Amino acid sequence: MEQQSQNVVDRLGGKVAQVMAQLHALKEENEVLKNDLMNQQAQNEAFRGQIERLEADNAAKEREIEEIVNKIESILG
Repeated sequence: MEQQSQNVVDRLGGKVAQVMAQLHALKEENEVLKNDLMNQQAQNEAFRGQIERLEADNAAKEREIEEIVNKIESILG
């Protein structure tokens, strides 16, 4: 009976060790994914800033074109 109890305890200990190893691996994977997410968010923010600058430049060019068209129209009457 004692041998059987020891086998159960050993098997249970092995299962606990497996669960702990899986938990550790999942924590490491989670940390990697978290870092990847943070890097992607930073990159997205940089792209967002770039897009905003390009949109502002585009709007300024549109205003310049509109001014040129208005001058041409005023000259042509």
